[in-house]
Amino acid sequence: MSKKAVRQGRYGVDGPGWLLALGGGVVAPLVAVAAGAPRWLLRVPPLVAVPAAVYLHASVRGKFLVWEEQLDALGLRGDEEVLDLGCGRGAVLTAVARRVPKGRVTGVDLWRTVDQSGNSERAAARTAAREGITDRVALVTADMRQLPFEDATFDLVVSSMAIHNITGARGREAAVREAYRVLKPGGRLLVADIFHGARSLDVLRAAGAVRVRRTDAGPRMWWSGPWIRTLLVSAEKPAAEPDHGDLDGERRS
Repeated sequence: MSKKAVRQGRYGVDGPGWLLALGGGVVAPLVAVAAGAPRWLLRVPPLVAVPAAVYLHASVRGKFLVWEEQLDALGLRGDEEVLDLGCGRGAVLTAVARRVPKGRVTGVDLWRTVDQSGNSERAAARTAAREGITDRVALVTADMRQLPFEDATFDLVVSSMAIHNITGARGREAAVREAYRVLKPGGRLLVADIFHGARSLDVLRAAGAVRVRRTDAGPRMWWSGPWIRTLLVSAEKPAAEPDHGDLDGERRS
């Protein structure tokens, strides 16, 4: 099956409350004018409709295109153990699973519908079934700030539009540290998020990460406009150094 196969799952809308608020900006002036308000208010809906359309595009199409490109660029072998933090209904989960036919993808979430419409473990499981990747997916209910996994468990950790939903800077920093903790030596991390990319870089560097980078995902992941951009944060955990203890002992003997 092609890595960029047609999506079969149903993935909902990110931050449905925000989209509803933008949509309300279109409807409210129409209602007000109908109730007798000045007609100049009718000029407002077209202006508000543009950010709403940009937001909706990012949620139902743009983020998929960006993630397909980012995952392709990783050059995965196909047998990796992968963790998706805040997997929601499985947009990134399924994209990764298609690329690791001999691996496994674990999706973690608290399944809050305020973060994504129709968000639930059952919805994610249905998505995996529709995409034909159930055999390589595991779903776990857990908090990103305290993951129920051993150190050095995963080859790759990904997260899309989830860490910013954690309230408080300490909580978000804890999630980033946890993501790094569960990486294997030589493992990689890729996070798409808004608002807090710079702080994530600091946390990762302090934890010992290398090749720490931040890039802009571009207009396809603007959430209403360029004033709310998506940042891509990537990093690696240094590979374990070989143990030369026995060799050094032999040289001394």
